[in-house]
Amino acid sequence: MFRLKGVKAKGILSIPELTIPAETITCIVGESGSGKTTLLRLLNQLDSPDEGEIWFDEHSFNVTDPIEWRRNAVMVPQAPIMFKGTVEDNLQIGLSFADKPTATDEQMKQALHLVCLEKNLAQDAENLSGGEKQRLALARAILMNPIALLLDEPTSALDEDTANKVMQRLTAFSREKNKTLVMITHSRHIADTYADLVIEMKRGMPHVNGRNVQ
Repeated sequence: MFRLKGVKAKGILSIPELTIPAETITCIVGESGSGKTTLLRLLNQLDSPDEGEIWFDEHSFNVTDPIEWRRNAVMVPQAPIMFKGTVEDNLQIGLSFADKPTATDEQMKQALHLVCLEKNLAQDAENLSGGEKQRLALARAILMNPIALLLDEPTSALDEDTANKVMQRLTAFSREKNKTLVMITHSRHIADTYADLVIEMKRGMPHVNGRNVQ
């Protein structure tokens, strides 16, 4: 589980104490500028707190190698990076960056199916739509088999029907594989439907299921 204590960051976040359980689905909601993405970046060690400490299980981020951690807790930003080349190239490159074995065609097709993206592996990734690129980046993260998935608005470019299908498959996969899934969403429907825990950010402070964590 993630545990934050006395964390302050970027003049935005002020978190006296917060626990995000392992092997559960947590949604982070809140208005723009409330600190949602800052919190997610802290959990990925892309940013460091100005004060306080963060742990995953019993391991303090103060003594955890950030690069090694990002191989185990993969973050997918709202506007993910696409690389030149095919759908397959974009799937395999995440494994390459993480020093993990290449995926088989079947493994890649399963990851694409999980995110409702039925595309030929040889298709040029640059020709995909915004929503398709978003799902391809999510499939790339899934293939890396991390212990935690950190997702920033993973359905923001999808229509409601596709978003629900992706969430149904993703949350079922996360529960089956005992993944820790932490996700920012603008959709209260998605949060209320799929999350085990909802954290609402208000002016940089977390409220768990509407209750201030102080």
